[in-house]
Amino acid sequence: MKLERNHLNQCIGYKVSDWQSPPLPKKKILQGQYCRLEPLNPNAHAEGLWSANKLDKEGKAWTYLPYGPFESFSNYKSWLEDEAVGDDPLFFAIFDLKTGQVVGVASFLRIQPAMGSIEVGHLNFSPLLQRTRASTEAMFLMMSYAFEMGYRRYEWKCNALNTPSRTAAQRLGFSFEGIFRQASVVKDYNRDTAWYAIMDHEWPAIQDAMNRWLSSENFDEQGNQKLSLSSLTSPLLHQGIEEKNKYMFNN
Repeated sequence: MKLERNHLNQCIGYKVSDWQSPPLPKKKILQGQYCRLEPLNPNAHAEGLWSANKLDKEGKAWTYLPYGPFESFSNYKSWLEDEAVGDDPLFFAIFDLKTGQVVGVASFLRIQPAMGSIEVGHLNFSPLLQRTRASTEAMFLMMSYAFEMGYRRYEWKCNALNTPSRTAAQRLGFSFEGIFRQASVVKDYNRDTAWYAIMDHEWPAIQDAMNRWLSSENFDEQGNQKLSLSSLTSPLLHQGIEEKNKYMFNN
């Protein structure tokens, strides 16, 4: 990508000439080999999600979310009915195909077709989903859908203190972009937000890495991975200092 200059010799970026705004994501099923994502329906999914979440007896999954844990099933279902049935955020219920159980949720949010930007968030993986092939594939299916629609930028944001989320982002191929200090107040505490993203031109290599990891050939008879996903994606992560220098030295 070549940075161009205008008639005043000011650097104005690289030209985007063949891109069109993508559509809004639809409420549709995303099918994989280990999991299935369904548009979240509280009447169909709330009870199963409540049961799966109850396995997290200490409530660790709720620490960095701006809501929860919920005192009762009725409170949880009411929250889903009020907050998780719209178009932005667009929530999905995640099913493990091996067991047939609903085991977690994820969503698209801050969807900006005119900018080509979309975020993944509201991740709440029960213990039944954590550290499984299904959890990785769920993220892969959502990435694939976003880039197939034509989005240029796929974002991941989390509390800067949420080390597991930050590690997961880079494992999945998201490059670190920086920290927004005092970005919000969540549950009466300051939140600094860490930003990560994947660009559309980075996606093909990340897609290949994830397909390679998800392949049944990457696992032995006991289900142990032969190659870690991090080993496949870490060489693909963008180095921010190079980006900073590119803009500094072209202005």
